[in-house]
Amino acid sequence: MTSLRSIELSSQRPSIMGIINLTPDSFSDGGRLLSVREVVDEALRMEQLGIDLVDFGAESTRPGADPVSEREELRRLLPALRKVAGRLAIPISVDTYKGGVARAALSEGAEIINDVSGGKWDTGVWEAVKESGAGYVLVHSRGMPKTMRADAVYGDVVREVKDELMARLAQAIEAGIPRERILCDVGFGFAKTGEQNRRLLRDLCLFAEIGRPLLVGVSRKSFLRELVGEKGQDAASLAAAILASSRGAAVWRVHDVDRAVAARGIFTALEGDLP
Repeated sequence: MTSLRSIELSSQRPSIMGIINLTPDSFSDGGRLLSVREVVDEALRMEQLGIDLVDFGAESTRPGADPVSEREELRRLLPALRKVAGRLAIPISVDTYKGGVARAALSEGAEIINDVSGGKWDTGVWEAVKESGAGYVLVHSRGMPKTMRADAVYGDVVREVKDELMARLAQAIEAGIPRERILCDVGFGFAKTGEQNRRLLRDLCLFAEIGRPLLVGVSRKSFLRELVGEKGQDAASLAAAILASSRGAAVWRVHDVDRAVAARGIFTALEGDLP
């Protein structure tokens, strides 16, 4: 597996993770790609544009979403994954919290598991990652998607999210996943209010204390739409991603790959010009 080791992770040149949703009900673009051929074509197009990873998701985990069965998630995921796995040179990530889905995806060519639950909803994910040697994205969240809005209660959101992420990181390492295979994600939108999300973004530099590269998933999140409306969400997503990298984020998870690649080019050129 090339996994995370094939990617140079740096906030000066953030890596771009392109999102491919295989769901009919994603908050952003569910149902847009209707056939396996369209999925393969889009993944290859993203790679040609210059992204560094591609992230397949076959279950919506937006706040309020209903869960789907493991069987249904695999029905959506595996046909596309099998077609694309041998054709991409970049690593494939799969967005899942289910151990059985993670194990099946890794056996079909995925190299990274992006787990919005941080291993709390199914510890089988950690077993699958450990046994396969895959990379792992450890995301902070509370509760389940259907009810997580009620869990957005914090005294100091930055301190509490950081402490909870560090605790889960230590547990993942203790469970057998090497530290160097793990990325961390503060979980924008998962059991956080709009103001809490904005506070996390403003103070993202404080998460350097965790000691692992940060992935940010701010693309088309509701806390940005609250500020600029639906039409401005893609511009706001890029602005937030650039701000996140100025505060240390190493990976952007994005829907609008074309503009993200262009924005990264400008950001990288300007960062290189700075003393």
